[in-house]
Amino acid sequence: MVAKIKTFSFNGVDVVDVDVQVKITDGHNALFTIVGLPDKAVGESKERVRAAITSTGLAWSYQKITVNLAPADLQKEGGHFDLPIAIGILIEMGILDQSVIDRFFILGELSLDGSINNINGVISAAIGANQRNCGIICPAINGREAAWAGDLEIIAAPNLLSLINHLKGRQNLARPQNTQILETPNYPDLIDVKGQESARRALEIAAAGGHNLLMVGPPGTGKSMLASRLAGILPPPDLHEILEINMVHSVSGNILDGKLITSRPYRSPHHSCSMPAMIGGGVKAKPGEVSLAHCGILFLDELAEFPRQVLDSLRQPLETSEVSVARVNARINYPANFQLIAAMNPCRCGHLGDAARECKKAPHCGEDYKNKISGPLLDRIDITINVSQVDIFEEISQERENSATVLNRVTAARELQKQRYKDEASMQNSAKLNSKIDGKTLEKVTELDEECRKILKKSVEKMSTSMRGITRILRVARTIA
Repeated sequence: MVAKIKTFSFNGVDVVDVDVQVKITDGHNALFTIVGLPDKAVGESKERVRAAITSTGLAWSYQKITVNLAPADLQKEGGHFDLPIAIGILIEMGILDQSVIDRFFILGELSLDGSINNINGVISAAIGANQRNCGIICPAINGREAAWAGDLEIIAAPNLLSLINHLKGRQNLARPQNTQILETPNYPDLIDVKGQESARRALEIAAAGGHNLLMVGPPGTGKSMLASRLAGILPPPDLHEILEINMVHSVSGNILDGKLITSRPYRSPHHSCSMPAMIGGGVKAKPGEVSLAHCGILFLDELAEFPRQVLDSLRQPLETSEVSVARVNARINYPANFQLIAAMNPCRCGHLGDAARECKKAPHCGEDYKNKISGPLLDRIDITINVSQVDIFEEISQERENSATVLNRVTAARELQKQRYKDEASMQNSAKLNSKIDGKTLEKVTELDEECRKILKKSVEKMSTSMRGITRILRVARTIA
């Protein structure tokens, strides 16, 4: 007899079926062998599994144990193979019955004392199990996370002994329930921004249509302050977006104690950020900042200080809303549907255009500084606005709108877009925004009269705008309308 346990391997946020096959045979030497392309963490599971089983009070089988992880040509990574290997050995030892675990996918990392530790990617695994009409056995600490995946059978065990007793009918482990309340996060309020009416208006337009925004201005004008308030004027994510957000963060290990992220991510990496940190990658190809900002905001302060290679790597995810990390033996895709908000100074000293403080190298210092950002990247930014200094001695109107007021207008605008594009089969539900519509749809919703055509033509000739630039202008115009 060969024990067969179902589990998963992770390919980005997707899951791949893996069969854990365990066979115990007679032999003079007590060999414990794991085959099927295990990495070092999986290979070391032999000692964790042996110690965990003996910690339950059961005698270890000093016979030849062979574990095969099928398919054999797929690299197996992570400590979550511990629990399925242990369950397979217990079945071969006659402690458990094969039939009780046939309808479950099993994941969990074991401690030496038999407790089952937290693992990454449980929400993706639970969704995969639900799609296959199966249940899932996972660590107790991940139980609430798995409960978000739907109405599937979940056994969330704190340790190996309680799991054995539950499967043998001696103990009952209740199904975990996700009782988390979707609370409104406490974002910085837009009412704190004094002056900058044009920048506030640009921020509202960007929020309404999901447009990428670049703010250019000298230091201290409030660019970072404005960017930090964008999240407060964006509608909260729907349940589908919440699941997508948490699938990425679960794989990254950012979900603690089963507390899912229910607000839009706001990522602000330092300008010393490397390409793997921004796009994703590394030895085990983890998600980068663009994926961690999925369904949220990626704010790049001091844009021109980022390495050019890192900035140019943003072109593809801005266009396709996903990232493909290629390795010699694998290709991993991560979602990256984010809104880019960037800020930069007009030149290195930051005072280009200021007659009182302008350096002697102007205007060449400004041109050289802006040339650090490639044209194709700028071509993917819908709105660029100059943020000038505010005269602190000038009378500023105290009747400023707060974030809640602006949020109501943004929500109404997004609802109009949702209704307008509801019949467009080519657009996903989470991307029915003016910034995401294709050329065919754009022609339907932006019919220009003769006067508008003349204005657009004159603008294109003056600025030598590309075809993508024309599309960008029409998308922003649709949002303003």
